[in-house]
Amino acid sequence: MTKDQIVGVIILVAGIVGILAYGWVIYAYPTVVLQITAFLAVAGVLGIAAWIGWTMATTPPPKPIETQVNRQAESAESQGTTSTKDI
Repeated sequence: MTKDQIVGVIILVAGIVGILAYGWVIYAYPTVVLQITAFLAVAGVLGIAAWIGWTMATTPPPKPIETQVNRQAESAESQGTTSTKDI
């Protein structure tokens, strides 16, 4: 077995054990477990939304994309010839 396969087996076993443990705990303490689960789910979604907002607020806007037509028009104007826009 390679190292990646061993890590995969560990993740598989941990997932199955987690499912079983969650199933047992939810029957032992249903209200508390459901409240904690709901809180973590909502907090996770809102945390991702906050991260996206932070990234959008702190990232400078991209430079405008210069198209081939704009470059040709500017080149033609600088050379004193007529461009396709003038026609």
